[in-house]
Amino acid sequence: MDDLLTRLRAGLPAEALLTDPDVTDSYARDMASFCAAGTPAAVVLPRTVEQVQHVMRTATELRVPVVPQGARTGLSGGANASDGCIVLSLVKMDRILEINPVDRIAVVEPGVVNAVLSRAVAEHGLYYPPDPSSWETCTIGGNIGTASGGLCCVKYGVTAEYVLGLDVVLADGRLLRTGRRTAKGVAGYDLTRLFVGSEGSLGIVVGAVLALKPQPPAQLALAAEFPSAAAACEAVCAIMERGHTPSLLELMDRTTVQAVNKLARMGLPDTTEALLLCAFDTPDPAADLAAVGELCAAAGATEVVPAADAAESELLLQARRLSLTALETIKSATMIDDVCVPRTRLAEMLDGTAAIAEKYRLTIGVCAHAGDGNTHPVVCFDHADEDESRRARESFDEIMALGLALGGTITGEHGVGVLKKEWLARELGPVGLELQRGIKATFDPLGLLNPGKLF
Repeated sequence: MDDLLTRLRAGLPAEALLTDPDVTDSYARDMASFCAAGTPAAVVLPRTVEQVQHVMRTATELRVPVVPQGARTGLSGGANASDGCIVLSLVKMDRILEINPVDRIAVVEPGVVNAVLSRAVAEHGLYYPPDPSSWETCTIGGNIGTASGGLCCVKYGVTAEYVLGLDVVLADGRLLRTGRRTAKGVAGYDLTRLFVGSEGSLGIVVGAVLALKPQPPAQLALAAEFPSAAAACEAVCAIMERGHTPSLLELMDRTTVQAVNKLARMGLPDTTEALLLCAFDTPDPAADLAAVGELCAAAGATEVVPAADAAESELLLQARRLSLTALETIKSATMIDDVCVPRTRLAEMLDGTAAIAEKYRLTIGVCAHAGDGNTHPVVCFDHADEDESRRARESFDEIMALGLALGGTITGEHGVGVLKKEWLARELGPVGLELQRGIKATFDPLGLLNPGKLF
């Protein structure tokens, strides 16, 4: 330990190295339940690429594991410390280095907060679409690490589609540049995409070139109440089948709606079994919403309420953004699943989740990016109740099994981390797992980068 700290201090300013156990313990875990976390030897908060390189060279020489972190808003334990590791927190590398309206790119450091970037590019008439629910606090580096999504994925896609190039410090301290600044480019293997979603297991992202879009018109939303989740999912399928391209298509079940009402007193309809939110940012959003409203009514909606203006639309979207926070108030702990299924199987996923909740005598609320089939069943339980905790874990696993059985995936945007390691192996199969482990060994032969995650 003394040798490690001495070597780290040799290349870091004093304020960048934290060793007080009371402080370092606060960096031990992200927001996931049921995920083991160890005790870090030290926490480093670098401000430069050179400082990150110094940490990785030191770690390699001394064979010390390194766990990269952003804002620790993750939900799979991917940022949890391991015993004796260096926690490398990148939140101080938070500069927006360039916004280029002609090339429509932004060049940023990993600690830039998603919402800060979004507001900065908006001043140039530009738009960075990926917007996770935690966008006010989560960082771009964390978004890249988990290949985050958000509410707008149905139209604009996920983080991976906006990362053009990366600066990455490898396990041995070398600096790798991947990708490009150009609109097109196919030179060599796509290493950029390989790092997106790798959860810090292949290298430390220290810079990113991000694609931007022109700022779209203000979106207009509607809310549709349904007597069942199946009816709401029928509407989702109809909307997509008819060729509509909403900027947002979100679903909240009855449990979620009631939790949001209790938390924020937003006046949402407590009696509905499913609430579908749809928005358009097209030149004539009112016409698009009218057409979608007819499809919702045909699917059995009991009421369809279009927002009168952008302010009302934003209120509806705020209700959806509060979903996870609101569900966390039901019990002392939550497990937030992240199962994505084909849109055509969405109703089966929701009905199956309701059956699992009944089987295990638990409250499980579901909010979903319905437009791309990405469901977030939230298992609410009392962490101090051993039996309830056991049932929560079993229900979580059964929900993931259901997702795979329906042709889906165990994670659409939250990552694997610690929480879903066993399930990743089931989804990939033995050949896929062998090849992925081989890629890990190529980039990190000593196994120092975020050990114990993914595999």
